[in-house]
Amino acid sequence: MKLFAVETGNFKLDGGAMFGVVPKLLWERTNPADAKNRIDMSARALLIEDGQRLILIDTGLGNKQDEKFFGHYDLWGGHSLEKSLKNLGYHVDEITDVFLTHLHFDHVGGAIRRAKNGLLVPTFKNAHYWSHQAHWRWATQPNAREKASFLPENILPIEQSGQLKLLTEKDAIIEVSPLGFDAVLVDGHTEKQMLPLISYKGQKILFAADLIPTAGHLPIPYVMGYDTRPLLTLEEKTRILQKAVQESWLLFLEHDPHHELLGLKETEKGVRMDFYNTLAKHF
Repeated sequence: MKLFAVETGNFKLDGGAMFGVVPKLLWERTNPADAKNRIDMSARALLIEDGQRLILIDTGLGNKQDEKFFGHYDLWGGHSLEKSLKNLGYHVDEITDVFLTHLHFDHVGGAIRRAKNGLLVPTFKNAHYWSHQAHWRWATQPNAREKASFLPENILPIEQSGQLKLLTEKDAIIEVSPLGFDAVLVDGHTEKQMLPLISYKGQKILFAADLIPTAGHLPIPYVMGYDTRPLLTLEEKTRILQKAVQESWLLFLEHDPHHELLGLKETEKGVRMDFYNTLAKHF
């Protein structure tokens, strides 16, 4: 097995929304804001090469939305999904599986592209797309709170293509046996978000997605305003971070442009970062 970080692009989001009720005086120590109160964000995917499979976890924002849409998020940097895959020596047509932690636009936008004829088609024409059945239903029949994050053009073409695979298990940790890793299910941010838990070179790596989007979100009360069930997020973070410390898991961060891979330690203030590195340098 080989793992690669895939930088799909950087953007900005409102810092207040990213930290909920936590005062700016506190969260800005780790995530400084610009003049519009926005913090830097990445959309970092993970690529797994394992035997005959080439698995991509999440896909970033993509590039099919219009200028007005992207204007809200102030894209920055020169990364793109296709460019990063090419730099790693891969092509989109080689991807066999796309595992989607959840279907918010910044995680699934790159899964669908607009063809030259204007039609929306899968970016990865030879891949199965994996989601959770309960989350798929949640995303295709969205509540008012999340509706702006579940864009039909990112989601419905996956099902229409016939490439969709739905998982149905509901245990706290499920085995995604076709792909060779487990997934931790969490419901605080959105219904049945799936966090891949990968065994790699003697260590376990948790793809933290939106449970812990940046290193600044490690403190238990630092919960996003976007979460649909923030009190449940508190419980999930507590349980998972404790287990991560006890079993020496590493965290792979999707949304932190400055911290890719975290080691953790227990302190008098709770679980905190012990060290950070990149996948390439750590292994």
